[in-house]
Amino acid sequence: MSRRAPRPQTSCPCGHPEPYEKCCGRLHRGEVVAAVPEELMRSRYCAFAVKDEAYLLRSWHPRTRPPRVEFDPNLRWVGLEILDTADGTAFHTTGTVEFRARYTDGGRKDALHERSRFERLDGAWVYVDGAFID
Repeated sequence: MSRRAPRPQTSCPCGHPEPYEKCCGRLHRGEVVAAVPEELMRSRYCAFAVKDEAYLLRSWHPRTRPPRVEFDPNLRWVGLEILDTADGTAFHTTGTVEFRARYTDGGRKDALHERSRFERLDGAWVYVDGAFID
């Protein structure tokens, strides 16, 4: 499935005020890598919002990565809130990010609350897995 980039003058879907091209777009294009797990989490949320399957698969740990990412055509990601982060500095090999991602599903509002685990693999942060929180 092809990517759907946001309008150039709008803020990035990850919640930062910079336009997508200067924010998560740089990671999606492979120009830079995420410095910390929170940055990777934001870029992955954004990849779901713009339907960038290739980036999602590249940023997923090989031992937990699915063969492909299925996008629900009725789902629209509308906001990300980072609730907590732990570890994930230059001195760590693992880190966690707790977040709440808001979406609409066929017009119905809902949210996904998750604590995601990240590992440094060959010098780059990758998503390992997550636990849903009620």
